[in-house]
Amino acid sequence: MSDDMPDSLIPYDEIVQEALRAVVGRVLGQIIAAGGTLPGDHHFYITFKTGAPGVSIPAHLRERFPDEMTIVLQNKFWDLGVDDQGFTVGLSFNQLPAKLDIPFSAITAFVDPAVDFGLQFQAMMPDAEPEPHEPAENDSPGNETSSAADDGSNVVTVDFGRKK
Repeated sequence: MSDDMPDSLIPYDEIVQEALRAVVGRVLGQIIAAGGTLPGDHHFYITFKTGAPGVSIPAHLRERFPDEMTIVLQNKFWDLGVDDQGFTVGLSFNQLPAKLDIPFSAITAFVDPAVDFGLQFQAMMPDAEPEPHEPAENDSPGNETSSAADDGSNVVTVDFGRKK
């Protein structure tokens, strides 16, 4: 057997990324089924590429977050909707209501700090290094930044390196 293993002809990394993104859709779907209210202390930080295909956000948010943005679903959100391709949600930023349409393929991170759970995804668009960004700070009582995934516990990352 040779040490030079060929690259897989099956795109395992893409298949796994797609399956993990489906977790986000299933969780958001359960919130809708429960009447649109998050149970207990659950709340979500969702990071996505603002320039990814299919992302629809107001121009002022795209200007402020030209590469990546993190939203918080906790107390103040409305019109949450989910389909096979992504989700839509209403949030307010500096007291201004906004509708966001986010395809699952644009999501780079999903964190529920209440239970120390997080998923990180590879970006699904050809891009250079992500630019640093500040949290979106959408309006919600008790909106504090979280470092739940800093210690790596309960965070799932998948990186399929290719042997050269």
